[in-house]
Amino acid sequence: IRAAQAPDFPAEIVSVFSDKSDAGGLAKAQAAGIATQVFTRKGYASKEAHEDAILEALALLNPDIICLAGYMRLLTARFIAPYEGRILNIHPSLLPLFAGLHTHQRALDAGMKLAGCTVHLVTEGMDEGPILAQAAVPIVEGDTESSLAARV
Repeated sequence: IRAAQAPDFPAEIVSVFSDKSDAGGLAKAQAAGIATQVFTRKGYASKEAHEDAILEALALLNPDIICLAGYMRLLTARFIAPYEGRILNIHPSLLPLFAGLHTHQRALDAGMKLAGCTVHLVTEGMDEGPILAQAAVPIVEGDTESSLAARV
């Protein structure tokens, strides 16, 4: 959100959606004047109804790219299909290592010397889509899950 405020940023963030009403990105977006919408899973009778509501809101915006950051749900093929190849996920590990949750602690437990993050295209599998970019940081002596997460 901060980077998108630069005059030479090559895209426009048209809206920020979240499935958590207390997500930090919502406040950041609102402070930047970006529209936000919350779709809590509890507000819908089924996963399909939840996805339908999000898909309807997305259709009104007609986004070129959808970026997932901290979205902890797998998307169905039905959700992905209209935006196939245009949904990006930011994952906090150097995929294919440490897909899923608790990535920083798992990297520390495995004795890794590097950790990082990955941007990949979203597919039905968990963190399995084609990798578009990665960035690495060293794991240093004394790192904790939180210190490593802050650096990544």
